Amino acid sequence: MKQYQSELKDKSDDYKARHGAMLEKLSELNLCMKSVREPDDKAVVRLRKRGKNPARAKIRKIIDPGTEVLEIGALAAFNMYEDIPGGYPSAGSVIVVATVCGRKVIIMANDPLVKSGAWVETTCKKNLRAQEIAMENRLPIIYMVDSAGVNLERQAEIFPDKLHFGRIFRNNAKMAAMGIPQISCVFGFCVAGGAYLPGMSSDLAMVSKNSSMFLAGPFLVQSALGQVVDMETLGGANMHNQISGVADYQFENEDDACQWIRDQVDAIGKRPLAGFDRIVAKPPKYNPDEILGILPHLPTGTYEMREIIARVVDESRFEEFKPHFGQTLITCFARIGGFVVGIVANQGKPVYKQMPPDMQGKPQPPQVQIGNVIYSDSANKASHFMMLCNERLIPLVFLHDVTGFMVGKMAENNGIIKDGSEMVNVQANSVVPKFTVIVRNSFGAGNYAMAGKAYDPRLIFAWPSARLAVMDGGVAADTVLLTKRDLGEEEKKQFREKLVKKYESEMSPYYSAARMVVDGVIDPRETRKSLIWGLEMALHNPEIPEYRTGVLRM
Repeated sequence: MKQYQSELKDKSDDYKARHGAMLEKLSELNLCMKSVREPDDKAVVRLRKRGKNPARAKIRKIIDPGTEVLEIGALAAFNMYEDIPGGYPSAGSVIVVATVCGRKVIIMANDPLVKSGAWVETTCKKNLRAQEIAMENRLPIIYMVDSAGVNLERQAEIFPDKLHFGRIFRNNAKMAAMGIPQISCVFGFCVAGGAYLPGMSSDLAMVSKNSSMFLAGPFLVQSALGQVVDMETLGGANMHNQISGVADYQFENEDDACQWIRDQVDAIGKRPLAGFDRIVAKPPKYNPDEILGILPHLPTGTYEMREIIARVVDESRFEEFKPHFGQTLITCFARIGGFVVGIVANQGKPVYKQMPPDMQGKPQPPQVQIGNVIYSDSANKASHFMMLCNERLIPLVFLHDVTGFMVGKMAENNGIIKDGSEMVNVQANSVVPKFTVIVRNSFGAGNYAMAGKAYDPRLIFAWPSARLAVMDGGVAADTVLLTKRDLGEEEKKQFREKLVKKYESEMSPYYSAARMVVDGVIDPRETRKSLIWGLEMALHNPEIPEYRTGVLRM
Protein backbone atom coordinates (compact mmCIF):
# COMPACT_ATOMS: atom_id res chain seq x y z
CA MET A 1 0.00 0.00 0.00
CA LYS A 2 1.24 3.48 -0.86
CA GLN A 3 1.86 6.11 1.77
CA TYR A 4 -0.27 9.17 1.14
CA GLN A 5 1.61 12.43 0.68
CA SER A 6 -0.38 15.08 2.51
CA GLU A 7 -0.76 18.55 1.05
CA LEU A 8 -2.43 19.97 4.14
CA LYS A 9 -0.96 23.29 5.20
CA ASP A 10 -1.54 23.45 8.93
CA LYS A 11 -0.23 27.01 9.17
CA SER A 12 -2.62 28.47 6.59
CA ASP A 13 -5.41 30.84 7.57
CA ASP A 14 -7.94 28.47 6.01
CA TYR A 15 -6.71 25.56 8.13
CA LYS A 16 -6.79 27.66 11.29
CA ALA A 17 -10.35 28.83 10.58
CA ARG A 18 -11.54 25.27 10.00
CA HIS A 19 -9.70 24.00 13.08
CA GLY A 20 -11.22 26.73 15.23
CA ALA A 21 -14.73 26.09 13.92
CA MET A 22 -14.45 22.38 14.72
CA LEU A 23 -13.15 23.14 18.21
CA GLU A 24 -16.29 25.21 18.79
CA LYS A 25 -18.43 22.25 17.77
CA LEU A 26 -16.41 20.03 20.10
CA SER A 27 -17.02 22.45 22.98
CA GLU A 28 -20.74 22.03 22.37
CA LEU A 29 -20.32 18.25 22.26
CA ASN A 30 -18.36 18.21 25.52
CA LEU A 31 -21.03 20.28 27.26
CA CYS A 32 -23.75 17.92 26.03
CA MET A 33 -21.81 14.86 27.20
CA LYS A 34 -21.15 16.44 30.57
CA SER A 35 -24.85 17.18 31.04
CA VAL A 36 -25.81 13.51 30.59
CA ARG A 37 -22.85 11.86 32.32
CA GLU A 38 -22.52 13.89 35.50
CA PRO A 39 -25.42 13.24 37.90
CA ASP A 40 -26.57 15.62 40.63
CA ASP A 41 -24.12 15.47 43.54
CA LYS A 42 -26.87 15.44 46.18
CA ALA A 43 -28.62 12.54 44.47
CA VAL A 44 -25.35 10.57 44.38
CA VAL A 45 -24.82 11.17 48.11
CA ARG A 46 -28.32 9.87 48.87
CA LEU A 47 -27.71 6.82 46.70
CA ARG A 48 -24.40 5.99 48.35
CA LYS A 49 -25.97 6.23 51.80
CA ARG A 50 -28.08 3.25 50.75
CA GLY A 51 -24.94 1.30 49.85
CA LYS A 52 -25.47 1.83 46.13
CA ASN A 53 -23.43 3.37 43.33
CA PRO A 54 -24.33 5.27 40.14
CA ALA A 55 -24.40 3.15 36.98
CA ARG A 56 -21.11 4.38 35.55
CA ALA A 57 -19.36 3.89 38.90
CA LYS A 58 -20.54 0.26 39.01
CA ILE A 59 -19.27 -0.27 35.48
CA ARG A 60 -15.82 1.01 36.47
CA LYS A 61 -15.72 -1.64 39.21
CA ILE A 62 -16.23 -4.37 36.61
CA ILE A 63 -13.98 -3.40 33.71
CA ASP A 64 -10.26 -4.18 33.66
CA PRO A 65 -8.25 -1.49 35.48
CA GLY A 66 -6.73 1.10 33.16
CA THR A 67 -8.93 0.17 30.19
CA GLU A 68 -11.34 2.43 28.34
CA VAL A 69 -14.89 1.74 27.22
CA LEU A 70 -16.83 2.52 24.06
CA GLU A 71 -20.14 4.03 25.14
CA ILE A 72 -23.20 3.43 22.98
CA GLY A 73 -26.09 5.88 23.04
CA ALA A 74 -24.75 8.34 25.62
CA LEU A 75 -26.95 11.04 24.04
CA ALA A 76 -30.05 8.85 23.76
CA ALA A 77 -33.21 10.83 24.63
CA PHE A 78 -31.21 14.08 24.59
CA ASN A 79 -33.71 17.00 24.75
CA MET A 80 -36.58 14.60 24.00
CA TYR A 81 -38.44 14.47 27.33
CA GLU A 82 -38.54 18.12 28.27
CA ASP A 83 -42.00 17.67 29.85
CA ILE A 84 -40.38 15.47 32.51
CA PRO A 85 -38.40 17.35 35.21
CA GLY A 86 -34.73 16.68 34.58
CA GLY A 87 -35.44 14.93 31.30
CA TYR A 88 -34.11 11.41 30.64
CA PRO A 89 -30.27 11.59 30.57
CA SER A 90 -28.89 8.77 28.41
CA ALA A 91 -32.46 7.37 28.37
CA GLY A 92 -31.94 6.10 31.93
CA SER A 93 -29.39 3.43 31.04
CA VAL A 94 -25.67 3.16 30.34
CA ILE A 95 -24.40 0.83 27.64
CA VAL A 96 -20.73 0.22 26.93
CA VAL A 97 -18.50 -2.15 25.04
CA ALA A 98 -15.77 -2.94 27.55
CA THR A 99 -12.90 -5.26 28.40
CA VAL A 100 -13.49 -7.56 31.37
CA CYS A 101 -10.83 -10.13 32.26
CA GLY A 102 -9.25 -9.54 28.86
CA ARG A 103 -12.50 -10.26 27.00
CA LYS A 104 -14.75 -7.93 25.04
CA VAL A 105 -18.25 -7.72 26.53
CA ILE A 106 -21.38 -5.58 26.39
CA ILE A 107 -22.55 -4.04 29.67
CA MET A 108 -26.11 -2.76 30.02
CA ALA A 109 -26.74 -0.90 33.28
CA ASN A 110 -29.96 0.77 34.44
CA ASP A 111 -29.39 4.19 36.00
CA PRO A 112 -31.33 4.39 39.30
CA LEU A 113 -30.78 8.16 39.36
CA VAL A 114 -33.03 8.62 36.31
CA LYS A 115 -36.64 8.03 37.38
CA SER A 116 -35.60 4.94 39.38
CA GLY A 117 -34.47 3.33 36.14
CA ALA A 118 -37.99 3.34 34.65
CA TRP A 119 -38.09 2.72 30.91
CA VAL A 120 -39.42 4.99 28.17
CA GLU A 121 -39.47 4.17 24.47
CA THR A 122 -35.92 5.42 23.90
CA THR A 123 -34.65 3.27 26.79
CA CYS A 124 -36.12 0.26 25.08
CA LYS A 125 -34.62 1.20 21.72
CA LYS A 126 -31.23 1.68 23.33
CA ASN A 127 -31.26 -1.60 25.23
CA LEU A 128 -32.37 -3.48 22.13
CA ARG A 129 -29.36 -1.95 20.38
CA ALA A 130 -27.11 -3.38 23.10
CA GLN A 131 -28.55 -6.85 22.54
CA GLU A 132 -28.21 -6.42 18.76
CA ILE A 133 -24.50 -5.63 19.12
CA ALA A 134 -24.07 -8.65 21.38
CA MET A 135 -25.80 -10.94 18.89
CA GLU A 136 -24.01 -9.60 15.78
CA ASN A 137 -20.59 -9.97 17.41
CA ARG A 138 -21.27 -12.98 19.70
CA LEU A 139 -20.24 -10.98 22.77
CA PRO A 140 -21.19 -11.93 26.35
CA ILE A 141 -23.65 -9.43 27.80
CA ILE A 142 -23.87 -8.24 31.41
CA TYR A 143 -27.17 -6.86 32.72
CA MET A 144 -26.85 -4.62 35.78
CA VAL A 145 -30.50 -4.34 36.75
CA ASP A 146 -31.94 -1.53 38.84
CA SER A 147 -35.25 -0.51 37.29
CA ALA A 148 -38.79 0.29 38.35
CA GLY A 149 -39.97 -1.17 35.02
CA VAL A 150 -42.00 0.61 32.36
CA ASN A 151 -42.83 4.29 32.88
CA LEU A 152 -46.57 3.72 33.23
CA GLU A 153 -47.46 7.21 32.07
CA ARG A 154 -45.91 6.36 28.69
CA GLN A 155 -46.81 2.69 28.41
CA ALA A 156 -48.29 2.98 24.91
CA GLU A 157 -44.89 4.08 23.58
CA ILE A 158 -43.16 0.97 24.85
CA PHE A 159 -45.57 -1.92 25.18
CA PRO A 160 -47.22 -3.57 22.19
CA ASP A 161 -45.07 -3.21 19.07
CA LYS A 162 -42.42 -5.46 17.55
CA LEU A 163 -39.45 -3.41 18.71
CA HIS A 164 -40.88 -2.58 22.12
CA PHE A 165 -40.35 -4.02 25.60
CA GLY A 166 -41.26 -7.63 24.79
CA ARG A 167 -38.49 -7.83 22.18
CA ILE A 168 -35.96 -7.67 25.02
CA PHE A 169 -37.09 -11.06 26.35
CA ARG A 170 -37.38 -12.52 22.86
CA ASN A 171 -33.72 -11.57 22.41
CA ASN A 172 -32.88 -13.17 25.77
CA ALA A 173 -34.18 -16.45 24.40
CA LYS A 174 -32.49 -16.07 21.01
CA MET A 175 -29.11 -15.27 22.58
CA ALA A 176 -29.42 -18.26 24.89
CA ALA A 177 -29.98 -20.48 21.85
CA MET A 178 -26.93 -18.89 20.19
CA GLY A 179 -24.75 -19.77 23.17
CA ILE A 180 -24.12 -16.15 24.17
CA PRO A 181 -23.53 -15.86 27.93
CA GLN A 182 -25.97 -13.50 29.68
CA ILE A 183 -24.94 -12.55 33.20
CA SER A 184 -27.44 -10.65 35.37
CA CYS A 185 -27.12 -9.01 38.74
CA VAL A 186 -30.05 -7.22 40.38
CA PHE A 187 -28.78 -4.19 42.30
CA GLY A 188 -32.14 -2.61 43.09
CA PHE A 189 -35.70 -2.81 41.80
CA CYS A 190 -36.64 -5.38 39.18
CA VAL A 191 -40.35 -5.06 38.61
CA ALA A 192 -43.13 -6.58 36.48
CA GLY A 193 -42.11 -7.62 32.96
CA GLY A 194 -38.59 -6.38 33.67
CA ALA A 195 -38.10 -9.38 35.94
CA TYR A 196 -38.01 -11.64 32.89
CA LEU A 197 -34.73 -10.13 31.71
CA PRO A 198 -32.64 -11.49 34.63
CA GLY A 199 -35.01 -14.45 34.88
CA MET A 200 -34.04 -15.50 31.34
CA SER A 201 -30.30 -14.94 31.81
CA SER A 202 -27.68 -17.66 32.12
CA ASP A 203 -27.09 -16.94 35.79
CA LEU A 204 -28.45 -14.42 38.26
CA ALA A 205 -27.25 -12.77 41.45
CA MET A 206 -28.94 -10.37 43.86
CA VAL A 207 -27.66 -7.91 46.45
CA SER A 208 -29.08 -8.28 49.95
CA LYS A 209 -31.46 -5.59 51.29
CA ASN A 210 -31.27 -3.37 48.18
CA SER A 211 -32.54 -5.75 45.49
CA SER A 212 -36.00 -7.13 44.87
CA MET A 213 -37.73 -8.97 42.02
CA PHE A 214 -41.45 -9.51 41.50
CA LEU A 215 -44.07 -9.44 38.77
CA ALA A 216 -46.26 -7.22 40.95
CA GLY A 217 -45.17 -5.04 43.85
CA PRO A 218 -46.72 -4.94 47.33
CA PHE A 219 -49.28 -2.24 46.47
CA LEU A 220 -50.53 -4.03 43.36
CA VAL A 221 -50.69 -7.36 45.22
CA GLN A 222 -52.75 -5.75 47.97
CA SER A 223 -55.02 -4.06 45.42
CA ALA A 224 -55.53 -7.19 43.29
CA LEU A 225 -55.50 -9.97 45.88
CA GLY A 226 -55.97 -8.30 49.24
CA GLN A 227 -52.65 -9.71 50.43
CA VAL A 228 -50.53 -7.48 52.65
CA VAL A 229 -46.86 -8.36 52.15
CA ASP A 230 -43.62 -6.42 52.49
CA MET A 231 -41.10 -6.07 49.68
CA GLU A 232 -38.46 -8.36 51.16
CA THR A 233 -40.93 -11.19 51.81
CA LEU A 234 -42.49 -10.79 48.36
CA GLY A 235 -39.30 -10.72 46.30
CA GLY A 236 -36.15 -9.93 48.25
CA ALA A 237 -32.74 -11.53 47.81
CA ASN A 238 -33.25 -13.93 50.71
CA MET A 239 -36.57 -15.18 49.39
CA HIS A 240 -35.35 -15.71 45.82
CA ASN A 241 -32.17 -17.48 46.94
CA GLN A 242 -33.67 -19.64 49.71
CA ILE A 243 -37.29 -20.28 48.69
CA SER A 244 -38.15 -19.60 45.02
CA GLY A 245 -34.74 -20.53 43.62
CA VAL A 246 -35.09 -17.80 41.00
CA ALA A 247 -31.68 -16.36 41.94
CA ASP A 248 -28.42 -18.32 41.95
CA TYR A 249 -26.20 -16.14 44.12
CA GLN A 250 -26.57 -13.59 46.92
CA PHE A 251 -24.10 -10.89 47.98
CA GLU A 252 -24.04 -8.51 50.91
CA ASN A 253 -22.80 -5.49 48.95
CA GLU A 254 -22.25 -4.18 45.45
CA ASP A 255 -18.48 -4.62 45.52
CA ASP A 256 -18.84 -8.38 46.04
CA ALA A 257 -21.49 -8.56 43.32
CA CYS A 258 -19.21 -6.73 40.88
CA GLN A 259 -16.35 -9.13 41.63
CA TRP A 260 -18.73 -12.05 41.01
CA ILE A 261 -19.52 -10.62 37.56
CA ARG A 262 -15.80 -10.47 36.78
CA ASP A 263 -15.36 -14.05 37.96
CA GLN A 264 -18.19 -15.22 35.70
CA VAL A 265 -16.64 -13.56 32.65
CA ASP A 266 -13.21 -14.91 33.52
CA ALA A 267 -14.59 -18.46 33.49
CA ILE A 268 -16.01 -18.26 29.95
CA GLY A 269 -14.12 -20.52 27.54
CA LYS A 270 -12.49 -19.30 24.36
CA ARG A 271 -14.22 -19.73 21.01
CA PRO A 272 -12.76 -19.51 17.48
CA LEU A 273 -12.31 -15.99 16.09
CA ALA A 274 -13.24 -14.63 12.67
CA GLY A 275 -10.59 -14.98 10.00
CA PHE A 276 -9.97 -11.29 9.29
CA ASP A 277 -6.37 -10.51 8.39
CA ARG A 278 -4.56 -8.59 11.15
CA ILE A 279 -0.96 -7.67 11.80
CA VAL A 280 0.69 -5.43 14.40
CA ALA A 281 -0.92 -1.99 14.27
CA LYS A 282 1.08 1.13 13.41
CA PRO A 283 -0.11 4.69 14.01
CA PRO A 284 -0.85 7.06 11.11
CA LYS A 285 2.09 9.04 9.78
CA TYR A 286 0.07 12.26 10.14
CA ASN A 287 -1.26 13.65 13.39
CA PRO A 288 -4.97 12.82 13.89
CA ASP A 289 -5.38 16.22 15.56
CA GLU A 290 -5.01 17.72 12.09
CA ILE A 291 -8.37 16.20 11.13
CA LEU A 292 -9.98 19.16 12.89
CA GLY A 293 -8.60 21.55 10.29
CA ILE A 294 -9.67 19.61 7.19
CA LEU A 295 -13.45 19.85 7.11
CA PRO A 296 -14.83 23.27 6.06
CA HIS A 297 -16.89 25.13 8.63
CA LEU A 298 -19.52 25.80 5.95
CA PRO A 299 -21.63 22.84 4.74
CA THR A 300 -20.86 23.72 1.11
CA GLY A 301 -17.08 24.09 1.48
CA THR A 302 -14.72 21.71 -0.31
CA TYR A 303 -11.88 19.53 0.97
CA GLU A 304 -9.87 16.42 0.12
CA MET A 305 -11.31 13.29 1.78
CA ARG A 306 -7.99 11.48 1.35
CA GLU A 307 -6.50 13.84 3.94
CA ILE A 308 -8.98 12.44 6.49
CA ILE A 309 -8.32 8.84 5.48
CA ALA A 310 -4.56 9.42 5.87
CA ARG A 311 -5.09 10.40 9.51
CA VAL A 312 -7.19 7.32 10.32
CA VAL A 313 -5.37 4.41 8.68
CA ASP A 314 -2.15 2.68 9.74
CA GLU A 315 1.00 4.52 8.57
CA SER A 316 -1.27 6.71 6.38
CA ARG A 317 -1.00 3.99 3.74
CA PHE A 318 -3.83 2.94 1.41
CA GLU A 319 -4.21 1.45 -2.05
CA GLU A 320 -6.99 2.88 -4.20
CA PHE A 321 -9.21 0.64 -6.29
CA LYS A 322 -10.06 2.18 -9.71
CA PRO A 323 -8.51 5.54 -8.73
CA HIS A 324 -9.22 7.16 -12.12
CA PHE A 325 -12.81 5.96 -12.50
CA GLY A 326 -15.92 7.12 -10.65
CA GLN A 327 -13.87 9.64 -8.72
CA THR A 328 -16.67 11.11 -6.60
CA LEU A 329 -16.28 7.95 -4.50
CA ILE A 330 -12.93 6.87 -3.09
CA THR A 331 -12.54 3.11 -2.72
CA CYS A 332 -9.36 1.83 -1.16
CA PHE A 333 -7.74 -0.94 0.86
CA ALA A 334 -5.94 0.00 4.06
CA ARG A 335 -5.23 -1.21 7.58
CA ILE A 336 -6.81 0.18 10.73
CA GLY A 337 -5.46 -1.16 14.01
CA GLY A 338 -3.65 -3.81 11.98
CA PHE A 339 -6.89 -5.05 10.34
CA VAL A 340 -7.24 -4.99 6.56
CA VAL A 341 -10.33 -2.94 5.68
CA GLY A 342 -12.04 -1.70 2.56
CA ILE A 343 -12.92 1.99 2.74
CA VAL A 344 -15.70 3.63 0.73
CA ALA A 345 -15.67 7.41 1.12
CA ASN A 346 -17.37 10.32 -0.60
CA GLN A 347 -15.02 12.89 -2.09
CA GLY A 348 -15.32 16.36 -0.60
CA LYS A 349 -14.41 18.41 -3.67
CA PRO A 350 -15.36 18.61 -7.36
CA VAL A 351 -13.66 16.13 -9.69
CA TYR A 352 -12.97 16.36 -13.40
CA LYS A 353 -13.91 13.46 -15.63
CA GLN A 354 -11.75 13.34 -18.76
CA MET A 355 -13.93 13.01 -21.87
CA PRO A 356 -12.78 11.22 -25.07
CA PRO A 357 -12.27 13.17 -28.32
CA ASP A 358 -15.32 13.70 -30.50
CA MET A 359 -15.91 11.87 -33.80
CA GLN A 360 -13.62 14.29 -35.61
CA GLY A 361 -10.84 13.68 -33.07
CA LYS A 362 -11.34 17.08 -31.49
CA PRO A 363 -10.47 17.20 -27.73
CA GLN A 364 -13.42 17.56 -25.39
CA PRO A 365 -13.33 19.63 -22.20
CA PRO A 366 -13.43 17.62 -18.96
CA GLN A 367 -16.81 17.07 -17.33
CA VAL A 368 -17.05 18.57 -13.86
CA GLN A 369 -18.69 16.31 -11.27
CA ILE A 370 -19.92 17.39 -7.83
CA GLY A 371 -17.71 15.76 -5.22
CA ASN A 372 -20.22 14.46 -2.69
CA VAL A 373 -22.76 13.19 -5.22
CA ILE A 374 -22.84 9.57 -6.39
CA TYR A 375 -22.83 9.25 -10.20
CA SER A 376 -23.40 6.08 -12.22
CA ASP A 377 -19.70 5.35 -12.61
CA SER A 378 -19.10 5.88 -8.87
CA ALA A 379 -21.97 3.56 -7.99
CA ASN A 380 -20.64 0.85 -10.31
CA LYS A 381 -17.16 1.16 -8.82
CA ALA A 382 -18.48 0.95 -5.26
CA SER A 383 -20.60 -2.11 -6.08
CA HIS A 384 -17.58 -3.90 -7.56
CA PHE A 385 -15.41 -2.94 -4.58
CA MET A 386 -17.93 -4.07 -1.95
CA MET A 387 -18.31 -7.42 -3.71
CA LEU A 388 -14.52 -7.83 -3.65
CA CYS A 389 -14.45 -7.17 0.09
CA ASN A 390 -17.22 -9.69 0.71
CA GLU A 391 -15.45 -12.30 -1.42
CA ARG A 392 -12.21 -11.79 0.54
CA LEU A 393 -13.66 -11.41 4.07
CA ILE A 394 -12.50 -7.82 4.39
CA PRO A 395 -14.57 -5.58 6.73
CA LEU A 396 -15.95 -2.38 5.21
CA VAL A 397 -15.69 1.21 6.50
CA PHE A 398 -17.93 3.96 5.12
CA LEU A 399 -17.13 7.67 5.48
CA HIS A 400 -20.24 9.70 4.65
CA ASP A 401 -20.39 13.09 3.05
CA VAL A 402 -23.09 12.45 0.50
CA THR A 403 -25.92 14.61 -0.77
CA GLY A 404 -27.43 11.74 -2.77
CA PHE A 405 -27.34 10.22 -6.23
CA MET A 406 -27.04 12.47 -9.28
CA VAL A 407 -30.32 13.65 -10.80
CA GLY A 408 -31.29 15.36 -14.04
CA LYS A 409 -31.81 14.44 -17.68
CA MET A 410 -28.32 13.15 -18.42
CA ALA A 411 -28.16 11.10 -15.19
CA GLU A 412 -31.54 9.48 -15.89
CA ASN A 413 -30.55 8.75 -19.48
CA ASN A 414 -27.40 7.09 -18.19
CA GLY A 415 -29.44 4.81 -15.91
CA ILE A 416 -28.73 6.25 -12.47
CA ILE A 417 -31.73 4.35 -11.04
CA LYS A 418 -30.29 1.06 -12.28
CA ASP A 419 -26.78 1.80 -11.07
CA GLY A 420 -27.94 3.16 -7.71
CA SER A 421 -30.19 0.13 -7.23
CA GLU A 422 -27.24 -2.16 -7.90
CA MET A 423 -25.17 -0.41 -5.24
CA VAL A 424 -28.00 -0.61 -2.69
CA ASN A 425 -28.54 -4.29 -3.57
CA VAL A 426 -24.88 -5.10 -2.96
CA GLN A 427 -24.95 -3.06 0.25
CA ALA A 428 -28.06 -4.81 1.58
CA ASN A 429 -26.63 -8.27 0.94
CA SER A 430 -23.14 -7.57 2.28
CA VAL A 431 -22.10 -10.13 4.90
CA VAL A 432 -18.81 -8.75 6.25
CA PRO A 433 -18.87 -6.37 9.24
CA LYS A 434 -19.60 -2.77 8.25
CA PHE A 435 -18.76 0.42 10.16
CA THR A 436 -20.09 3.85 9.33
CA VAL A 437 -18.89 7.36 10.20
CA ILE A 438 -20.97 10.35 9.09
CA VAL A 439 -18.47 13.13 8.51
CA ARG A 440 -20.78 15.82 7.16
CA ASN A 441 -23.83 15.29 4.91
CA SER A 442 -25.84 12.09 4.76
CA PHE A 443 -28.86 12.77 2.58
CA GLY A 444 -31.51 10.69 0.85
CA ALA A 445 -30.66 7.42 -0.83
CA GLY A 446 -26.99 8.29 -0.46
CA ASN A 447 -27.41 7.42 3.21
CA TYR A 448 -28.70 3.97 2.24
CA ALA A 449 -25.99 3.26 -0.33
CA MET A 450 -23.28 4.26 2.15
CA ALA A 451 -24.46 1.90 4.92
CA GLY A 452 -26.78 4.13 6.91
CA LYS A 453 -28.53 2.70 9.96
CA ALA A 454 -31.09 0.80 7.86
CA TYR A 455 -28.27 -1.28 6.33
CA ASP A 456 -27.00 -2.82 9.56
CA PRO A 457 -23.58 -1.34 10.27
CA ARG A 458 -22.07 -2.96 13.35
CA LEU A 459 -21.39 0.59 14.62
CA ILE A 460 -22.48 3.97 13.28
CA PHE A 461 -21.12 7.26 14.60
CA ALA A 462 -21.45 10.91 13.59
CA TRP A 463 -19.06 13.81 13.84
CA PRO A 464 -20.41 17.06 15.38
CA SER A 465 -20.49 18.41 11.80
CA ALA A 466 -22.89 15.70 10.59
CA ARG A 467 -26.28 16.46 9.01
CA LEU A 468 -28.83 13.70 8.33
CA ALA A 469 -31.97 14.32 6.30
CA VAL A 470 -33.80 13.49 3.09
CA MET A 471 -32.14 16.57 1.59
CA ASP A 472 -30.77 19.96 2.53
CA GLY A 473 -33.41 22.14 4.20
CA GLY A 474 -33.11 24.96 1.66
CA VAL A 475 -33.51 22.58 -1.28
CA ALA A 476 -36.48 20.92 0.41
CA ALA A 477 -38.17 24.28 1.06
CA ASP A 478 -37.65 25.46 -2.53
CA THR A 479 -39.02 22.18 -3.84
CA VAL A 480 -42.16 22.39 -1.71
CA LEU A 481 -42.66 26.05 -2.64
CA LEU A 482 -42.97 25.10 -6.30
CA THR A 483 -46.28 23.45 -5.34
CA LYS A 484 -47.51 26.43 -3.27
CA ARG A 485 -48.68 28.57 -6.15
CA ASP A 486 -51.52 30.15 -4.17
CA LEU A 487 -49.16 31.79 -1.63
CA GLY A 488 -48.05 35.40 -1.87
CA GLU A 489 -44.37 36.39 -1.79
CA GLU A 490 -44.37 37.23 1.92
CA GLU A 491 -46.16 33.99 2.77
CA LYS A 492 -43.65 32.04 0.67
CA LYS A 493 -40.79 33.73 2.51
CA GLN A 494 -42.26 32.86 5.92
CA PHE A 495 -43.00 29.29 4.84
CA ARG A 496 -39.44 28.84 3.62
CA GLU A 497 -37.90 30.22 6.81
CA LYS A 498 -40.07 27.97 8.96
CA LEU A 499 -39.27 24.80 6.98
CA VAL A 500 -35.54 25.55 6.82
CA LYS A 501 -35.48 26.11 10.59
CA LYS A 502 -37.29 22.81 11.15
CA TYR A 503 -34.82 20.99 8.91
CA GLU A 504 -31.83 22.56 10.65
CA SER A 505 -33.10 21.23 13.98
CA GLU A 506 -33.85 17.75 12.64
CA MET A 507 -30.59 17.45 10.67
CA SER A 508 -28.51 17.93 13.81
CA PRO A 509 -26.37 14.94 14.88
CA TYR A 510 -27.78 15.42 18.39
CA TYR A 511 -31.31 14.92 17.07
CA SER A 512 -30.21 11.63 15.46
CA ALA A 513 -28.20 10.53 18.50
CA ALA A 514 -31.17 11.19 20.79
CA ARG A 515 -33.28 8.82 18.70
CA MET A 516 -30.53 6.17 18.38
CA VAL A 517 -30.23 6.70 14.62
CA VAL A 518 -26.50 6.84 15.33
CA ASP A 519 -24.66 5.18 18.21
CA GLY A 520 -23.13 8.45 19.27
CA VAL A 521 -21.52 11.75 18.32
CA ILE A 522 -17.74 11.48 18.49
CA ASP A 523 -14.72 13.75 18.40
CA PRO A 524 -13.24 13.30 14.86
CA ARG A 525 -9.91 12.48 16.49
CA GLU A 526 -11.57 9.42 18.06
CA THR A 527 -12.58 7.98 14.66
CA ARG A 528 -9.66 5.56 14.39
CA LYS A 529 -10.05 4.36 17.99
CA SER A 530 -13.81 3.80 17.55
CA LEU A 531 -13.26 1.80 14.36
CA ILE A 532 -10.65 -0.38 16.08
CA TRP A 533 -13.17 -1.09 18.86
CA GLY A 534 -15.65 -2.21 16.24
CA LEU A 535 -13.17 -4.40 14.38
CA GLU A 536 -12.05 -6.09 17.60
CA MET A 537 -15.70 -6.73 18.50
CA ALA A 538 -16.36 -8.26 15.10
CA LEU A 539 -13.51 -10.75 15.57
CA HIS A 540 -15.65 -12.67 18.06
CA ASN A 541 -18.21 -13.81 15.49
CA PRO A 542 -16.59 -16.29 13.07
CA GLU A 543 -19.89 -17.17 11.38
CA ILE A 544 -19.98 -15.21 8.12
CA PRO A 545 -22.45 -16.57 5.56
CA GLU A 546 -21.66 -16.99 1.89
CA TYR A 547 -22.05 -13.76 -0.03
CA ARG A 548 -24.62 -13.59 -2.79
CA THR A 549 -27.07 -11.13 -4.30
CA GLY A 550 -30.25 -11.40 -6.28
CA VAL A 551 -30.60 -10.23 -9.86
CA LEU A 552 -28.57 -7.09 -10.58
CA ARG A 553 -29.94 -4.85 -13.34
CA MET A 554 -26.72 -4.39 -15.31
